[in-house]
Amino acid sequence: MADTAEWVKAIDFASMPKAFDIAAAEEKWRAEWERLGIHRWDPSRPREETFVVDTPPPTVSGYLHIGHVFSYTHQDFIVRYRRMNGWNIYYPMGWDDNGLPTERRVQEYFHVRCDPRVPYDPDLVLKVPTSRERRKPAQVISRVNFIEACHRVTEEDERAFEDLYRRADLSVDWQEHYTTIDDRCRRMAQRSFVDIYGKGHVYQAEAPTMWDPEFQTAVAQAEVEDREKDGAFYDVEFGVEGGGSFVISTTRPELLSACVGVTAHPDDERYKGLFGKRAVTPLYHVPVPIFPSELADPEVGTGILMVCTFGDQTDVLWWREQNLALRQVLGRDGRIVERTFGSDGWETLREADANRMFGELVGKPVAAAQRIVAEQLRDPANSATGGSAPLQGEPRPVRHTVRYYEKSDSPLEFITTRQWFVRLMDKKEQLIEKGREIEWHPAYMGKRFEDWTENLGIDWCISRQRFFGVPFPVWYRLDENGERTYDEPILADPETLPVDPMADTAPGFDESQRDAPGGFTGEADVYDTWFTSSLTPQIMAGWGETDDRMDRLFPMDIRPQAHEIIRTWAFYTIVKAMLHHDDVPWRNVVLSGWVLDPDRKKMSKSRGNVVTPVDLLEQYGSDAVRHWAASARLGVDTAHDEQAFRVGKRLVTKVFNAGKFVLSQTAPAGEITQELDRAFVAELRGVVEKATTAYESFEFGQALQVTETFFWSSFADNFIELVKKRARDEDDPVGRASAVAALRLGLDVLLRLFAPAVPTITEEVWSWVFANEKGQPSIHAAPWPTVDELGAVVPPEKDESFQAACDAIAAVRKAKTEAGIGLGRPVSTCALSGPQDSLDLVRLVLADVANAANAPEVMLKAADVEGEATFVAEIEAAEGD
Repeated sequence: MADTAEWVKAIDFASMPKAFDIAAAEEKWRAEWERLGIHRWDPSRPREETFVVDTPPPTVSGYLHIGHVFSYTHQDFIVRYRRMNGWNIYYPMGWDDNGLPTERRVQEYFHVRCDPRVPYDPDLVLKVPTSRERRKPAQVISRVNFIEACHRVTEEDERAFEDLYRRADLSVDWQEHYTTIDDRCRRMAQRSFVDIYGKGHVYQAEAPTMWDPEFQTAVAQAEVEDREKDGAFYDVEFGVEGGGSFVISTTRPELLSACVGVTAHPDDERYKGLFGKRAVTPLYHVPVPIFPSELADPEVGTGILMVCTFGDQTDVLWWREQNLALRQVLGRDGRIVERTFGSDGWETLREADANRMFGELVGKPVAAAQRIVAEQLRDPANSATGGSAPLQGEPRPVRHTVRYYEKSDSPLEFITTRQWFVRLMDKKEQLIEKGREIEWHPAYMGKRFEDWTENLGIDWCISRQRFFGVPFPVWYRLDENGERTYDEPILADPETLPVDPMADTAPGFDESQRDAPGGFTGEADVYDTWFTSSLTPQIMAGWGETDDRMDRLFPMDIRPQAHEIIRTWAFYTIVKAMLHHDDVPWRNVVLSGWVLDPDRKKMSKSRGNVVTPVDLLEQYGSDAVRHWAASARLGVDTAHDEQAFRVGKRLVTKVFNAGKFVLSQTAPAGEITQELDRAFVAELRGVVEKATTAYESFEFGQALQVTETFFWSSFADNFIELVKKRARDEDDPVGRASAVAALRLGLDVLLRLFAPAVPTITEEVWSWVFANEKGQPSIHAAPWPTVDELGAVVPPEKDESFQAACDAIAAVRKAKTEAGIGLGRPVSTCALSGPQDSLDLVRLVLADVANAANAPEVMLKAADVEGEATFVAEIEAAEGD
C-alpha cells in the first residue's frame, strides 16, 4: 500500500449534500467573483492582449423579457471562453435610456403629457396614479418636469436591469458602465454632430419626412417596419379636361384633396392617350397633370394612380421629379388641417363645392375622414364628369402592407417638416465596402447588411421632435421680425459640451436676447436615439475625452447583437466609424436570433406573449437558463420551451453528482497507464479540439453540444461505469491509480469546457479540490483546456478501443433489459458476438468491460450482427440474484 502522502486528495462523499442548492451557490459565487475581481479589465495590458466587446445597451422601457437574457448570455459565453484563454477582457454595460420608448414608458407610468409651453414647477411631485385617476385626461407638465420624471423612472429601471443581468451571471465589468443620457454620452453625441457637420455630412431641410402621428415626431427609414393590415380598394372615377374619364383604385380616398397628379406606365396602352392632358378630381374639381412613369405598375389596381402630397415615398419622388404642387392636408397629429380651395396653390374649378366637401373633413383623424369621403363619393352631384356617383361600386376588402414606426401603433404619414439629416445616399458603396471589412457570424448576415444599404431610399433623419434625448448643440439667430435664419446655425464650441440650447445661452449673446427679434433661439429638437447609441464604441473608448482610450479599445473585437437591428444599430455604428475615423467599429459581428413563443411567433410586449426571466431564474437557476440559451445557433430563432430548462437543470444535477463521485475516489497518485483510460483521454482530446474550434468561430452552441454529448454518453454513462470497480480495487494499485487519474482529468477538462455556459455548478465542483490543487481559486480564471495539455498521456494502442468498450457495455445493458435483469445485477455468463475487428478492439479493454457487465469474464464470438448495433450480448443471471 502506498504512503498516505502519495495519495490524491479526495472529498468525503458522505458529508456532501444530496442535492445542489443552486440559489445559495449563485449568491455565494457572485460575491466571490466580485471579490476576486476576475471580470475587471486591466488597462495596463497592451491592446494585442485585450479582447473588446461592444456590449448592446438595452433600451430602458420598463421590462426585460427572456429574449434579453437569451441574447446577452451569448456574448457572455464568448467572453468567458476568451478570459480562460488569457485575454484581458473589456466587457462593459450601458443602458440606452433616451428616446421614444423611454418617453412612452414615463407617460404611461405617471399618466402625464409633456407640453414645452407649460412653465416649470420646481415643487411638482409625481405619483403613480390610481386606475380611477388614469381614466381622467393625462396631467400636462413642463419639458423640464418631464425630463426629471424620465430620469427618475430610468434610474429605477436600470437598477432592476442590472440586478437581472447579475442574476443571469453575465461576467460584465460593472465598473465600466454608462447611460446614453449621461453627461459623457451627451458630450460624445454632440461632439459627433459637430465633427460630421464640419465635414459637410450634415444638412437641414424642409422636406417631406416620415412622420409618426402618435409620437408626433419624424422617424428614420431604419426604424420603420411593414405590417399587414386590413383595408379596402375604392374605385374612384376621375374626369379628363376636354371629355372622358378613367377609374383609379386607391386605398386612401381621404387624400383625394391632396391629389396633385395622375400617373400610369408609359407602355400602358389604356392610358397613353391621356399623357400630357389634365385630370379633374371628383369632390374638389381640381385639374392635375397626367404624366407617364415607369414606377407605375400596370398590374396593380387599374394601372393608373393618383399622386398625393403625400401618401408614400413614391409620391415624394414624383412630386420632386414633376415639380408638382404641394397640398398638405394632414397635420402633425394625424388629423385633417384647415385649407381653402381657391387660394394660391389650391386652384379648383368649383370653389364653393370644394370647400364645402373639404370642410366636413377638417379636424377629423384619417379613419373618420376616409369614411366621410367614401360617403361623399357615393353622391352623383360630386362627380367630375357630371355622370354617376364617383365611387364605382362598394369598397373591395384587401390585406395590404402598411408602414409603421417600430414603436408605434399608428401608421406613418409623410409630413413636410424641417429636419436634420446625415448624407448617406452618396455613400452606399463606401458603406458596403466597410461592411465587407467585417466578419459576420453567421456569414450570410453580411448580405443582409448589404441589401439594406443598397435599398436605402433616403438620407438619415437624425432629428426628433421629442424631449428626453440628447439636444442638438445648435442655436439660430433671429432676424428683426423674430424669424429664424436657418442658413447660419450657431454651433457650440466643442470645449463647452454638453450643452442644452433650450437652457444655455448662445455664444455671443446674453440670456435677455433669447427669443427676441435680433437675438437668438435654441434648437428644440433632440437626436434620434440611434445617433447616440451608434457611438457605443467611441463612448467606451473615450473618444475625445481626457481619458481617451481609442488606441487601446478601438476598433473593437466583437459586436454581439440581434439580427433584426442590423439595419439600425449595426448600420448606424458602421456609418459613424466611417464618417469619424474612416475605419470599421469592430472586426466581428456576432448575431443572435429571436426567442419565439410555442407558436413560433416573436415574443413582444404588444403581442402579450413575453416571458419574464426572473421566475425562470428562480425556478430553474441561472445555469439552466444559460444552458438553454447556449444550445442556440448563431442567427437562428429559438423557441421558448420549458422542457429545455429542465434539460439544463438535469445537466447541473448530473455534473454535481459526477463531481461528487469522481472526487470522492481515493487512490495512489499515479499516471494514466491503462488502455481504456488512455483511449478515453484520446476521445477527450478530440472533444477539446472540436469545442475550441467552435468557440474560435463564436459557435458556442456547437461547443456545448460536443461537450455535453461526450459528458453524458462517454463520461457519465460509460467511462465512470467501466472503471468504477477498478477505481476501488485495492489489489491493483497501478490500475486503480490510472482509473482515478483518468476520472479526475476527465472531470477537470469537462468542467472547464462547460464553464462558459454553466458558470455556477462548474465553479462549485472546481472549488472542492481543483482550486487548491491547481492554484486557481476560480475556474473562470483557469486556463482553457488544450490538446497539448492532454498530449502528456501515452496514446492507447487503438484510439477506437474506448468506443468499442462503450458499444460492448451498451449491448450488455440491452440484453439485461430484455431479460428483465437489473443493470447492476451480476451475471454468471456473458458472451459478445460481433465483427472480428471490433472484437479485437474489445479484447484490449476486456477486463473493464467484464467489470461493468458485473460478469466473471466475457467471451468473444466472431459473427455478423444485424442492425446498427456493433455487438450482441448473451447473458445469464447469476444464481441467487
